[in-house]
Amino acid sequence: MPPLLKTWLTLCLLLPLAAHATNREQRLPNGFTGYTSNASVKHAPVKQTALHARPSNAANSRGVPVAAMSPKQSSDVLSRAVNVLGTPYVWGGSSPKKGFDCSGLVKYAFNDVADVDLPRTSNAMAQGHGVKVAKGDLKPGDLIFFNIKSRRVNHVAIYLGNDRFIHAPRRGKRVSIDTLSKPYWQKHYVVAKRVLPKEQQQLSLAKR
Repeated sequence: MPPLLKTWLTLCLLLPLAAHATNREQRLPNGFTGYTSNASVKHAPVKQTALHARPSNAANSRGVPVAAMSPKQSSDVLSRAVNVLGTPYVWGGSSPKKGFDCSGLVKYAFNDVADVDLPRTSNAMAQGHGVKVAKGDLKPGDLIFFNIKSRRVNHVAIYLGNDRFIHAPRRGKRVSIDTLSKPYWQKHYVVAKRVLPKEQQQLSLAKR
């Protein structure tokens, strides 16, 4: 994929996020479905920033508001993920050079967000860091968990907005964008979590 085209697609995704508040659903360009072939990727440096809580219209099952990332913080996470579109799936992989599995991609995307240290596996991510959010309250940067051929969580993706998510699907596939409304993903959907700094997560849990 030509570098200029990849840069254009990335800007089309990130500019709306920077322009709107996090409590408004963001749209990806129509027809933006990710890459079908691998390409060398150059990453712009991402400045480390602390993750600050912002008011949100989202609420957990008890009606308590759930904090959310700022537009810039969401853009930082999504930028790292989108920049590796087309990278081959490799079990245990966690870098553009070695490839990604689903949780390796998520850890890579959140790597430069201060005060966030995600577990390595999708099941541990679902049980540990973050607070639960309803499917209808998903914001860009939230994590979506699935159980594929198993009763327990064994797959994770990053929500992009407009019902889209980015993930490393399985062997033989590449990092790509898919749609949450597809019957397959609806069937295997388990839960969504919002990643927060450790101290903010503890505060949110205390308010439940």
